[in-house]
Amino acid sequence: MQSATSSQLGLTHRSGSLQESLSGKVILTVAASAFVAICAHISLPLPFTPVPLTLQNFAVILVGMLLGPVAGFSAMVLYLAEGAMGLPVFTPHSVGGVAHLLGPNAGYLFSYPLAAATAGWAVRVMQRITTRFRAGLVAATVASAPIFLLGAGWARSSAPHRHCSHMDHGHRPFPSR
Repeated sequence: MQSATSSQLGLTHRSGSLQESLSGKVILTVAASAFVAICAHISLPLPFTPVPLTLQNFAVILVGMLLGPVAGFSAMVLYLAEGAMGLPVFTPHSVGGVAHLLGPNAGYLFSYPLAAATAGWAVRVMQRITTRFRAGLVAATVASAPIFLLGAGWARSSAPHRHCSHMDHGHRPFPSR
């Protein structure tokens, strides 16, 4: 008589990654959104700009590189939706909810889905050509561009005093005097 193994009973588990199933993708997307929210709370307010220094950019780029362009984009859209609903996912140094999405750092927030997708796409393309480390460096650098351009551009356009250079505050966090 032959003993019943787990494979004969149909109890074998497919040894795929979480990214291969729909439920796994949902779990990763929610976890990535939570990771970005945690990194948003690790922040340092700067006295010369309304935009605090946070770990959000790091988290957004890392999420994009790890999850890929589609899931990374989806995680960041979920993050923005959570914040718009009033959940405390944005930096604790300002108002939450929709008001935060209309404030001086809204450009940075709205750039996150694009930055995550860019990071995911760039790391996939670059891994074919070079090492993983170099691919990550290039992807992070390329994905930083939309964050800077949209963030500093929004800060400049929403500035109450158009004569002062708020673009400088967006890209030069420590201006020399």
